[in-house]
Amino acid sequence: MIKFKKFAGLLFILTIFTGSVATAQQPTTPQKQVDVDVSDAELAKFAEAYQGLRMMNQEINQQMMKVVQDGGLDVQRFNEIHQASSNPDKEVEATEEELQKHKAILADIEGMQKEVETKMENVIKDKGLTMQRYEKLAMALQTDQELQSRLQKMLTKG
Repeated sequence: MIKFKKFAGLLFILTIFTGSVATAQQPTTPQKQVDVDVSDAELAKFAEAYQGLRMMNQEINQQMMKVVQDGGLDVQRFNEIHQASSNPDKEVEATEEELQKHKAILADIEGMQKEVETKMENVIKDKGLTMQRYEKLAMALQTDQELQSRLQKMLTKG
C-alpha cells in the first residue's frame, strides 16, 4: 500500500510545484531495475488506472490546498515548513503561530488519508489490477525505457 508520507509528498511537491522545482532539489539515487513481463492488455489497464489516478490526484490536490488555505497558511509556506520539519538538514524560520497552523493542517490532511487510499485502490481495482501489481508496474516503469515508451504511446493515442 502507498504510504501516506510518500503520498502527501507526491501530492504537494510533485503536483503543486511542477516537475523542475521538486526534482531539482531531489538527489538522484540509482533505481534498482525491476524486471516484469507486461502484456499490452495489462499495460492498457495500467494506463487507464494511471489516468484515473491523475484525475483523482487533481481533485484531492485542490481539497488539500483548500485545507491548507483554510488553516491560515499559503501552500508554498506550508510546504516550506513541512519540508523543513521532515528533513533535519533543511531549516526554515517559522513563528510559533505558523508551526501550530502547520500542525493543525497536517492533522486535517492526515485525516483524509484512509478515504484517499480507499479511492486510489478502487480506481486501480476498477481497471482490473491489484495494488501490488500496479505498484510493481509503476516501479518497473521508473527504470525500463522500453516499457516507458510503450506506455507513452498508449497515453498519447487516447
